Amino acid sequence: MTAVPARPTVPAVIRPFQLIGRTVLGAFREVGRISTFAAGVLVACVTPVIYIREFFRQCLKIGFYSLPVVGLTAVFIGAALALNIYVGGSRFNAEQFVPNIVVLGITRELGPVLAGLMLAGRVSAGIAAEIGAMRVTEQIDALLTLSAKPSRYLYAPRVLAATLTLPLLVLVADTIGVMGGYLVGVTSLDFNGSLYLKNTWQFVTGNDIWSGVIKAAVFGAIIAIMGCYQGDRSKGGAGGVGRAATLAVVGAAVLILASNYILTSIFTRIGL
Repeated sequence: MTAVPARPTVPAVIRPFQLIGRTVLGAFREVGRISTFAAGVLVACVTPVIYIREFFRQCLKIGFYSLPVVGLTAVFIGAALALNIYVGGSRFNAEQFVPNIVVLGITRELGPVLAGLMLAGRVSAGIAAEIGAMRVTEQIDALLTLSAKPSRYLYAPRVLAATLTLPLLVLVADTIGVMGGYLVGVTSLDFNGSLYLKNTWQFVTGNDIWSGVIKAAVFGAIIAIMGCYQGDRSKGGAGGVGRAATLAVVGAAVLILASNYILTSIFTRIGL
């Protein structure tokens, strides 16, 4: 009987580098899995068959039901932004620029980013929990036995709905946020109401609005893809579903912030 050679002992000095190497390789492996999954879902989004009824149902769940949380977030952010800009501007006798900076900050950055983060908490977690429950109860396996592709029936309608409805939510958030700043400016900061709105309207441009809308579409796709990906990979019963929801929210939030920086850099370079 041949003796099995013992594994060589790793020196203590090498172990930290070993851990770093495993972590880096694991991160690249996860990026590869997410990229492959996202590519498959995006292909399913733009090729037939598209389940129209499921798409509209997801539009209702993702878009319409998210209006209250997005609206409340926008009005308070607009109000707080106006107050902070007024405090900062008063140090340089530049209080008159409050309407300009409020509308610029909301349309370009705060509107799409905060709406995306709110939906990451509400929608991405919900998608991950729903699909995770289907995965652990073998409902997705049942779809495969019926020759129904989960990427078309489950994932594509959610990604399409989030990609198309989040820009609409951001437009609503921009309007509500600007009006929140207007209310604070008129009631607390003694701005003239008509002059505030005139300065806002004259300062904002189509590029400001379009940059936020494009960001919102990207954020919507990220939110839905992360929810679907983590839900599809969940296992281990209720605990696994909970972990999937948590990972979906964290992953979507990090990717939203990272992609926001990348998109802002691109828009700055091309003058958008």
